[in-house]
Amino acid sequence: MSALGHPEGESVSTQGSGSPVGAPAMDAELQRRVLEGLQQPHKSLPAALFYDDEGTRLFQQITALPEYYLTRAEDALLRAQAEAMAALLTPPHGSALELVELGSGDGAKTLPLCAALHARCATLVYRPVDTAALALQQLVARFAAALPALPVAPVCGDYFRHWPAARPSARQAALFMGSNLGNYTRDEALALLRGVRDRLAAGDRLLLGLDLKKDPHAIRAAYDDAAGITAQFNLNLLRRLNRECGFDFDLAHFRHYASYDPLDGTARSFLVSRCAQRVASRTLGVTLHFAAGETIYTEQSQKYDAPLIEALAAGSGFAVERHFTDAPGGYTVVAWRAA
Repeated sequence: MSALGHPEGESVSTQGSGSPVGAPAMDAELQRRVLEGLQQPHKSLPAALFYDDEGTRLFQQITALPEYYLTRAEDALLRAQAEAMAALLTPPHGSALELVELGSGDGAKTLPLCAALHARCATLVYRPVDTAALALQQLVARFAAALPALPVAPVCGDYFRHWPAARPSARQAALFMGSNLGNYTRDEALALLRGVRDRLAAGDRLLLGLDLKKDPHAIRAAYDDAAGITAQFNLNLLRRLNRECGFDFDLAHFRHYASYDPLDGTARSFLVSRCAQRVASRTLGVTLHFAAGETIYTEQSQKYDAPLIEALAAGSGFAVERHFTDAPGGYTVVAWRAA
């Protein structure tokens, strides 16, 4: 799992000047993807489903777990390197800057960078984009208390359908943190990165948080914590399908399973059927059959190394400018320039 927000989530939103307008609980496009995934030979669910209000609360608990190192590593980097990152992102000649953060969550991790940027660039506007309305509400309150002079314009919805248009003569910089990119396959990641590049002008920057390949035991533990919070987070997908799509999943008949393959650098999460069972939705008019041991693939989290990072940058129209990597060498924030 990664930080909050996923670009294919709830899609209808209105950009405000401080208060996000939440999208419908599940739009027709997301329902279509749910049905499509559950009717495949190898059942799957879109990761966009994770972040309803309960999923958001559970993920916030996950980020504080001892096993889940990603948030702590990224937070430490953003605090330690805030000034250097801000210097890199500040446009020349006093141009206005808009910081567009994709999958912003509650904003806690971005606050030090925004503070450093705001000190350098008085015309900064922060535009967080997320599919989780609750997280954006928390973000607005956090920034109002800590940086009341910084304009914050939250957007609740799909990254690309609701990418905020830049003000005249303003430059944009993009953030995509939390190793959110890892939720995508290689082809999907390239498509997303190309979409970001298409919305930036030449010379604009992207800061990208990426989890690096490391001891497979540490990686697997991050997705299967001893307290079982990640299992609750995964099972909450079924609770949401029951509530919003009229399914009758019995959560006691499924359990969480996590794996990590060091050969391809991918952590994967599944829900496993404990028994042969039938699940139906009168709302959607569909009946599903599960064999004992059958899985629903719910999420992947890719881990990266230098050659893969370089290939993704080159393949999406960026040039790698700098790596901000933590002392253990397990997490990095890379700065890319739109070529």
